[in-house]
Amino acid sequence: MTITLLRTADELHARTRAGRRAVVMTMGALHEGHATLVRTARAIAGPDGEVVVTVFVNPLQFGEGEDLDRYPRTLEADLKIAEQAGADAVFAPAVDEVYPGGEPQVRISAGPMGEGLEGASRPGHFDGMLTVVAKLLHLTRPDVALYGQKDAQQLALIRRMVRDLNFGVEIVGVPTVREEDGLALSSRNRYLSPKQRHTALALSQALFAGRDRHAAQEALRARAREVPATRARAEALSAIGESRAAADAHAVSKAVPGAAAAVRAAARLVLDEAARLDPPLELDYLTLVDPSDFSEITDQDDFTGEAVLAVAARVGTTRLIDNIPLTFGNLGAAS
Repeated sequence: MTITLLRTADELHARTRAGRRAVVMTMGALHEGHATLVRTARAIAGPDGEVVVTVFVNPLQFGEGEDLDRYPRTLEADLKIAEQAGADAVFAPAVDEVYPGGEPQVRISAGPMGEGLEGASRPGHFDGMLTVVAKLLHLTRPDVALYGQKDAQQLALIRRMVRDLNFGVEIVGVPTVREEDGLALSSRNRYLSPKQRHTALALSQALFAGRDRHAAQEALRARAREVPATRARAEALSAIGESRAAADAHAVSKAVPGAAAAVRAAARLVLDEAARLDPPLELDYLTLVDPSDFSEITDQDDFTGEAVLAVAARVGTTRLIDNIPLTFGNLGAAS
């Protein structure tokens, strides 16, 4: 199969469509994470469908002082990666094709969901992102569009926009692809020196530490359901000299409250150590949020449900983000 490069929406609309069209939106500089998105899109579209990869560096989502000019543009390499992963076409429009009248006067607003975390660090970023996503959804007319879970707040906002504004498209989130040492794949990783890259590993290591603490908390939570009278059991065990079993039973009785705080604390410990490295990691945020609206899960909440543990930091001049999904409450367990 030879991939087709399309520069205009008219060229894209002229293509004959048989099955479903699946679209993967990128800003280029494709890597294995993007290839995974394309392969997933190929599986969803099936042999009779069509996979289109968009390559467009959107000026609206770069703020003052950000890296629009130095953002890598590698279209020839992108075409090869997209083709090898199973794409049928790459839609790589010029800026005046996407914004024919110049910067749009009417834009999509991210609203309160886009004000915190990445939105606070990069004012206007999510308004620009949602505006171009809306434009590209109209231009490409997909049945399904796929986005990486690494940009968790972006994915949540796209899902909310599609729901709130009644876009007729299915949104699929694809798990983060990592290198062997755990670092999340990103086009910005190429800016890191070897020493900076070593420091950057603290992002994923912190998330994994939080995940491990969460798993331990959930195991205790499950045992607390199985043995309801844990406090009384702890006292009884202590009375007969079973100190280790008594301590375990006491831990079970305390498992549910403070689970969010324990997860944060485990992750924070890794990040605090990385702040003392050379070069140091400069933390922007570490947070545990509800992915439906990106509201923070407080330490006082006895939270159950889906959550995202997210982190952002700078190493040198490079800003990196990462996250992992967690489920509090073992929702699949019988009550």
